[in-house]
Amino acid sequence: MICYHAHQHLTGEDGMSRALATTLAVFAVLMLGAAVDASAQTAAPGLVTTQKLSAALANELVGESVAACAQKGYTVTAVVVDLDGVRQALLRGNGAPIHTLDNAFYKAYSAASLTLARKENSTKEVADRIGKNPPTTVPQTPLPNVTYAVGGVTIKAGETPIGAIGVSGAPGGQFDEECARAALAKIKDRMK
Repeated sequence: MICYHAHQHLTGEDGMSRALATTLAVFAVLMLGAAVDASAQTAAPGLVTTQKLSAALANELVGESVAACAQKGYTVTAVVVDLDGVRQALLRGNGAPIHTLDNAFYKAYSAASLTLARKENSTKEVADRIGKNPPTTVPQTPLPNVTYAVGGVTIKAGETPIGAIGVSGAPGGQFDEECARAALAKIKDRMK
């Protein structure tokens, strides 16, 4: 309707001023653009939207983890996964043993998978909980890609889990976890 009236004025069919017609036409285009933009930002019914680190930030995180361990004399591998356990970034430090590629992934995967249901923040917390339970409550069948080794840490944006990082290669899982946490501390302000 607005566009019709603008057309009438521009063709001399109406007494409306040219400036008003132009303003209304621009307003109509802007409103249409805003409606399209709003619909693009609204999730469709039946779909779920999740957050994860950008590729750049995931790569920075593994780099910071490997560097933190290197400063302590440890050669490690670091892996970042999203909440679906899909690798986002991987960095094998110079001289890190080959098994650390898989082990770092297992730690990250396990932190993403096992920590969420109980609001835990690391594979260490999972291992501590399992260690306190009777043997019959511990999973009897190995789960693919799951480890209870220390060195996997949940990545959070504020208090919302968005992924996990696993580090492997230091002379103990507690040192792997320290490197992961040091790296997370460096980027935490950019995950809000």
